[in-house]
Amino acid sequence: MAQHLPILPILLPMLAALVLLGLRLDDARQRLVSITATLLLVGISTLLLDQAGSDQILHYALGNWQAPFGIALTLDRLAALMVVLTAVLALGCVTFACAGEDAQGSHFHGLFQLQLMGLNGAFLTGDLFNLFVFFEILLLASYALLMHGGGKARVGAGLHYVVLNLIGSALFLIALGVLYGATGTLNMVDMGQRMAALDGDQAALATTGALLLVVVFSLKAAALPLYFWLPRTYAAAPAPVAALFAIMTKVGVYALLRVESLVFTDTPASAPIQTWLWVAGLATMALAMIGALGARDLRMLVAYLVLISVGALLAAVGMDQRASDAALLYYLLHSTLVAAALFLIAELIDRQRGQAGTRLVCGRRLNQQRLLGGLFMIAAIGMVGLPPLSGALGKMWLLQAADDEQGLWLWALLLLATLAALIALSRAGSVLFWASHQGKPGTQRAHPAQLVGVLWLLASLPLLTLFAGPVSGYAEATAAQLARTDATLDVPETAPLAADPGARP
Repeated sequence: MAQHLPILPILLPMLAALVLLGLRLDDARQRLVSITATLLLVGISTLLLDQAGSDQILHYALGNWQAPFGIALTLDRLAALMVVLTAVLALGCVTFACAGEDAQGSHFHGLFQLQLMGLNGAFLTGDLFNLFVFFEILLLASYALLMHGGGKARVGAGLHYVVLNLIGSALFLIALGVLYGATGTLNMVDMGQRMAALDGDQAALATTGALLLVVVFSLKAAALPLYFWLPRTYAAAPAPVAALFAIMTKVGVYALLRVESLVFTDTPASAPIQTWLWVAGLATMALAMIGALGARDLRMLVAYLVLISVGALLAAVGMDQRASDAALLYYLLHSTLVAAALFLIAELIDRQRGQAGTRLVCGRRLNQQRLLGGLFMIAAIGMVGLPPLSGALGKMWLLQAADDEQGLWLWALLLLATLAALIALSRAGSVLFWASHQGKPGTQRAHPAQLVGVLWLLASLPLLTLFAGPVSGYAEATAAQLARTDATLDVPETAPLAADPGARP
């Protein structure tokens, strides 16, 4: 059974989605199936993390068709880490949604599981075409989840989101065609080996395809100038969906890190890609910082804070150092979970403020002011990156990873972005919890399932600090593994899963 573990994070949510979409279950049974499937996913992903800790790269050939011709899944430290992050995030989101958000439209849980299938497939796939396939699965599910419950704002944001991602998908297919024409393969390991041997026109063609691919992944990651869709989209989405979307930009960051380290290393495309990611990351941070200071709605503010973290991660990928890769992985875990928690807290605030909602204006006093104020303060400290929570460790590690030239820019922009986040969240907190209020408090109270979902995500912040040693050790080992170039694609015909021993330091 252990040899089939890599397929289970894809198979489990797919089967759960088929049950939820195919059978007419009442709300209680849908919630039971969805939460059970997500809990099982947490357990399976934990086993995969332990399996990947052996430091061997494991391949799973579907149907026993060998790479580079068959569909191959690849389990390494990075893939296992991202699958665990997805499962932990999903459990908090689906628990929150079971308080009633899921009943505002149809098929929420089925679509939610389909999105998990797409996310896990994108993290585990070993070739670019199947990365495209899983991208489309998660995007199709996200289109419907974004407009769950309807409303003018969601439809408008959803239209822009769909159009931009359709353009991105078309560019993705063009890039795949160009790269396949130049290399004759779409398996990432095989492509990396062949691209390093190209010269002349073929090298130029492959470089063009590589740069197109980077543009697509930059759109998915919401890098400047391709990020303008994100604030409105995330602010309009239902709270559990916006929280799950916190990992959507990280899919783009993951894809950039994967292809930059595995496919384009030691190729003519490597230098321009690194330069683009470094500049785009810094620019994204700078513009998102301005957006956060100007935000007049809590949800919009959190969306811009997500962009600040994306900018820091992209800049770290562009630094192309083992230390920066390790630092960005630690910070990626922290920033994803704390942003998701803030989106959920914003929904709790919205429900208790009446017509004012999450707008930063004078409104009704919150019924559970102390409880929500405490949750908001913890999440805000984590998002800003103040000690003793894990954000401070992640940002310090990123700053230490920069060399002298990079440090001049990164220190200035990251510290300014931290100050901007502190000012913006302090202003939001003072308006929501301390300013004068209008009218009597409402009777709305947070549902226990909502509080469990929020606390599940917030618990990660002190845990990432308490276990900073083991987590940072895993991140460093992951960065070291990314720096290796796989030397073989051979998978034994007798078994679908085998260790990949070939690597150079």
